[in-house]
Amino acid sequence: MTSDLKNSFAEALKDQNEIFGDLLFEALEQKKNEISSANIPENIKLPEIEPTINENIFPEEFQKADTLQELNTLICECQKCSLGKTRTKFVFGVGNPHTKAMLIGEAPGHDEDLQGEPFVGRAGKLLNDILKAINFAREDVFIANILKCRPPNNRDPLPLEMETCIPYLHKQIELINPKVILCLGRVAASGLLNKKLSLGQFRESEHEFNGIKVIVTYHPAALLRNPNWKRGCWDDVRKFRKIYDELTAS
Repeated sequence: MTSDLKNSFAEALKDQNEIFGDLLFEALEQKKNEISSANIPENIKLPEIEPTINENIFPEEFQKADTLQELNTLICECQKCSLGKTRTKFVFGVGNPHTKAMLIGEAPGHDEDLQGEPFVGRAGKLLNDILKAINFAREDVFIANILKCRPPNNRDPLPLEMETCIPYLHKQIELINPKVILCLGRVAASGLLNKKLSLGQFRESEHEFNGIKVIVTYHPAALLRNPNWKRGCWDDVRKFRKIYDELTAS
């Protein structure tokens, strides 16, 4: 500390002593951080401290659900985004709550919105056939979507809609605790893995979500439009089945 700085500091303390008297120095001599309000002159106004709230300390009610049924009851009337006003039915998901294999799509379509069940209609029938080809029945797995409500005209989910809705999916995954997840399409993979890649890039390798293996393949609706992609899908779902068998063998 320079001589000038020492002098300035001493002068400041002297000025404070003249203004506040011995009370200032008595407070400094007390135990660290224990300043009695009785020793603070009335003309000193303490700064107000704005409290901060950690939202994780106060989780939403649905986060406390212990079963999928309870979770569905807590979220099925959701109105957090505009899709709640335009949907016909809330599409929670369907399947075995104790499964170790989970399938995730992007959002309900027209048929799903009417029936309240994911992957019905032509795309659903094709998905059932794909599952059958790798020795799964629809009832053996659990099928859900990134969004629980249909976007108008089957458009892609908006980022805010996905951000708002995906905590529900995260809770479903937590409750089911699968060994492996199959993402159906780029949007589903991007939403779950929080990565911006092409479908081809997603399909090139295995991924993980909270320690759970994730495989990405084509959406069944895309296969209906482009049957030539079925060969690539076959390779993907065989890999999915292989990982499932390996992780559930013991």
